[in-house]
Amino acid sequence: MRLFIALNLPKAERRRIHEAAAPLREAGFPVRWLDPENYHVTLKFLGNTRNEVVPVVEKVIRKVAVQTRTFPLTLNGFGAFPTIRRPRVIWLGADPIPALRCLKQDLEWALTRHGFEQETRAFHPHVTLGRADEGQGAGAFRGLDELAAGLDYEGQVTVETVDLMRSHLSKKGARYSILHSGDLKDVADGG
Repeated sequence: MRLFIALNLPKAERRRIHEAAAPLREAGFPVRWLDPENYHVTLKFLGNTRNEVVPVVEKVIRKVAVQTRTFPLTLNGFGAFPTIRRPRVIWLGADPIPALRCLKQDLEWALTRHGFEQETRAFHPHVTLGRADEGQGAGAFRGLDELAAGLDYEGQVTVETVDLMRSHLSKKGARYSILHSGDLKDVADGG
């Protein structure tokens, strides 16, 4: 199974993001845009994972989640990886606040103890909106930088769960399903 760990966004927020990104989609750039149902913030890509390992991952998520308080997460700023002039991924940024970084690092350390490879790249939290078609020259994305910079969007969600996700690949693109959710500690419960 192809798995990853993510923070899913409420439906209303996904709809707001989709509406805000409409000028990007309408500009005609050679990008395969994701369905808003697939908008999320990836914390850890696990890749192809054997069935017998899934309960271990679920246990790690539960343990890390219960030790983490719910927190607000701000989403803003459109951009692209690796660069806005030659993008592979078009995204909406997520504020890399300490609570999010700690959650990510706690998952990394706990999973490393169970044989998963630790991510060495810097963590740049984001919501993937689309993937650029390979082989396009930089000219195909002329104006993307100005268009992205001119979009005004800010949203805030409360992170309450960490989800183990399964990616189902098909010719129509990826579809995701939640295999397991770990609830974060509710700030209101005082614990």
